Amino acid sequence: MSTDVDNDGIDDEHDFCKTVAGVAKYHGCPIPDTDGDGVNDEVDKCPNEPGTLENQGCPVIKKQITEKVNYTAKQVMFQSSSRKLTRSSYGALNTLVATLKAHPELHLTIEGHTDNTGGAEHNMVLSERRANTVKSYLIKKGIASERISATGYGQERPIGDNNTYKGKAANRRVEFKLDYQQ
Repeated sequence: MSTDVDNDGIDDEHDFCKTVAGVAKYHGCPIPDTDGDGVNDEVDKCPNEPGTLENQGCPVIKKQITEKVNYTAKQVMFQSSSRKLTRSSYGALNTLVATLKAHPELHLTIEGHTDNTGGAEHNMVLSERRANTVKSYLIKKGIASERISATGYGQERPIGDNNTYKGKAANRRVEFKLDYQQ
């Protein structure tokens, strides 16, 4: 007759953790939580660094880093109906390169956007090109391509009034989202 002291459904003779309920996949032991943050390794994107459940087990990215990257994104501008960066954008992108080099654990998502000049299909392609222009610049400056993803949203997410010059200029932009590498 077999016993199951911890009542986890795994006989004690096969249970590596006889007094603690677990799962068969781990021979009767609980799902591991290597970093002890309360997020089990099966769903923890950062299993070797303590983090939060809300951040999928990764540490919260420091506010000053996020603010710096968001500010930098606002300095990256494009010529109208073009993927060509304005001259003033290069300093901002070099700041971003330095930030990414200082934090190799971070992944960057680049979101490209346009104003509503031209058709929606044209703007979708243009926004993707803008995001990829920034991605290419970062790669040329030494940031590994696997740390960067780029996507375009066209004219779908305006932040300014497309009926004004200033609003259109604001909509010709990229946004940066930081996350931990997977």
